Amino acid sequence: MTLREIAEVVGARLHDVARPGTVVSGPAAVDSREVRRGGLFAATAGAHVDGHDFAGAAVAGGAVAVLAARPVGVPALVVEDVQLALGRLAGHVLRRLRPAVIGLTGSVGKTTTKDLLAQVLERHGPTVATDRSFNNELGLPLTVLRADAGTRYLVLEMGASRKGDLTYLTGIAPPGLGLVLNVGAAHVERMGGGLADVAAAKGELVEALPADGCALLNADDPYVLGMAGRTRAPILLYGRAPQAEVRAEHVRLDGRARAAFDLITPTGRAPVQLDLIGAHQVANALAAAAVATALGLDAAEIADGLTAARRRSAGRLEIVERPDGVTVVDDAYNANPESMRAGLRAVRALAGDRRTVAVLGAMGQQADASRARHADVGALVTLLGFDVLIAVGAGDPHAMAEAAASRGVHVHTVADPAEAAALATELLRPGDVVFVKASSEIGLGACARALTH
Repeated sequence: MTLREIAEVVGARLHDVARPGTVVSGPAAVDSREVRRGGLFAATAGAHVDGHDFAGAAVAGGAVAVLAARPVGVPALVVEDVQLALGRLAGHVLRRLRPAVIGLTGSVGKTTTKDLLAQVLERHGPTVATDRSFNNELGLPLTVLRADAGTRYLVLEMGASRKGDLTYLTGIAPPGLGLVLNVGAAHVERMGGGLADVAAAKGELVEALPADGCALLNADDPYVLGMAGRTRAPILLYGRAPQAEVRAEHVRLDGRARAAFDLITPTGRAPVQLDLIGAHQVANALAAAAVATALGLDAAEIADGLTAARRRSAGRLEIVERPDGVTVVDDAYNANPESMRAGLRAVRALAGDRRTVAVLGAMGQQADASRARHADVGALVTLLGFDVLIAVGAGDPHAMAEAAASRGVHVHTVADPAEAAALATELLRPGDVVFVKASSEIGLGACARALTH
């Protein structure tokens, strides 16, 4: 599109633009360091930096122009609200391209499922999928604007931290297929405090589906199954339940805690061997398989894609083997009760009879049940037989520590990630397995990186 065309779509005023007919031929970016030649830089104001301050650097780096809230001294399309304008542009582009749009949401497993699904679909047609966890009101338009005329599948991870978020995102990119993974206690505080509130928010995805679309629902989650009455679209169930049309049988873990199973779809049966650790990955794989089934792939094609898939996103059960035999499992990207339980079980299965150390921080936005949920994690650390717990931070992590200490685990409490890294380095022995996890705002990723290096 030319700058003039973009301005018309988003209602922008052109500033310092000598040639309005200049074509924007690359994707959009909100980080000036990620600008690609021919692309568009969207200047957004964050908590710590203002993108307008980097407009010149973005143009010098190859951006054709800047989408901005004020003139910035370089070619710019000036609008009242950059975020809204970016969404409007993405919606316009999507209507022109018309790929198969898959929206997926859930409390846990979104990014892993998105990565698995993308790798299955890439074998059958050009696919664009959400990068990292760009699943919000800025990230989703950026994903859409990476698509081009050759894109066959557009896989959009959709996050929701409050009611109305998915209505907004599906307004930008109306999905033809909507996948709901699960309902858990992620962002529960912002959504009203209960799982029913989370389900109400997540169900906005299936409400947005057209009558000729398809809703892919987890038959093993009663909250998700309850969304069947909220959509006009046909429904395809997946899961371990007998009524699931896409399901797994004969699930087992190998010696490296990687799940294998027999995939059952309406087209037949095929074996799957995942390269990801943890029994919980079966649900993510089935979710991806359900979408692929709805798109017309047969069981063998799907199974081949899942077996060939590899972990793509950092900080999610990322395994690093140190030269001294210590295994670092970095799951520090984020945490809620469901993902914490899944991660602990996966690491325990991976460790076998090796000594295990858990470095755990707070799980954010848990509302009034926060202390009890952290204590439950501490109890699970003990139940699974972890040898050492390092609880990081004040407040709720102390409830985790108290629950574990009362049951015999060697417990340490530290103030911050730096102190956690120093203590873990001191405690670790050759051959140990160390698991690092907390909500992203805790910053335990720095601890995991320190232990890795």
